[in-house]
Amino acid sequence: MTSTVTPGTTVGNGPVRRAGEPGQASVRGRAVRGKPMQAGPLTYLILAVVTLISVFPLYYTIVMASHTNAEMAASTPPLLPNGSLFDNVSKAFELAPLNKGLINSLIVASCVTLGTVAFCTLAGFAFAKLRFRGSNLLLGLCIGTMMVPMQMGIIPLYMLMAKFGFANHLQAVILPTLVTAFGVFFMRQYLASAVPDELIEAGYVDGAGTFRIFCSIVLPAARPAMSVLAMLTFLTAWNDFFWPLIALSSQNPTVQVSFQSLATGYAPEQSIIMAGTLYGTVPVLIVFALLGRQIVGGIMQGAVKG
Repeated sequence: MTSTVTPGTTVGNGPVRRAGEPGQASVRGRAVRGKPMQAGPLTYLILAVVTLISVFPLYYTIVMASHTNAEMAASTPPLLPNGSLFDNVSKAFELAPLNKGLINSLIVASCVTLGTVAFCTLAGFAFAKLRFRGSNLLLGLCIGTMMVPMQMGIIPLYMLMAKFGFANHLQAVILPTLVTAFGVFFMRQYLASAVPDELIEAGYVDGAGTFRIFCSIVLPAARPAMSVLAMLTFLTAWNDFFWPLIALSSQNPTVQVSFQSLATGYAPEQSIIMAGTLYGTVPVLIVFALLGRQIVGGIMQGAVKG
């Protein structure tokens, strides 16, 4: 009796396997490759060291803000907080208008963030998906302004704000920074890859206008990048010192400008300066604590596509 064996077929005690079917080794290999990676002790050690290095400046600010200058000038500086924190904060309030500066910084940072995210997203969509004459030239000019230092335009910018009557008012700080070249370029690069051209064309075929397409198609896809841009813009506006120092008076400062009133005198009180700095840092920490998950999720969603 003659038996015919098809090439690639295994005959024996084991199961029959046809040609082209994955073997046990390849299946086991795929199972290993599909297993989620697990962090080892070295990974946790590195993360712990990086976390300590990152948190230590904030911790030592609290330590300095809770001691006196004499205690900080001792041969062995203290490493633990003391009970003088609230006394130093109250002294900082007496020397500088911190509450006024904090409110002004919240107004400026919020307005600048909303304006930058809105206008830069619109401009990025126009440069990425709309075809119009001179778009490449305009984009090149926009990127070219990033190479011009802000200090070169301080005098004409202040003259322009004074001509409009905005000097010593918050408008002088808000209006010049409502749109940034970095924000336009950032949103343009993101939308160019995140929004397929087919979706834009399908919107036009369905009868939607450009603004409807922007609201219904582009905005949902741009949320991760908008979250990242909002975070960067808010921190930049909050920490800005040079332009608010020139554009605003000492009676109407931002929180960063108000800190200079703490450094008056022949021997400034470092503990009081640190107490005021800590007071100005708390709102940023609260914002990040409330929106940290959305910000990190936006960064990860923007980094991983497909």
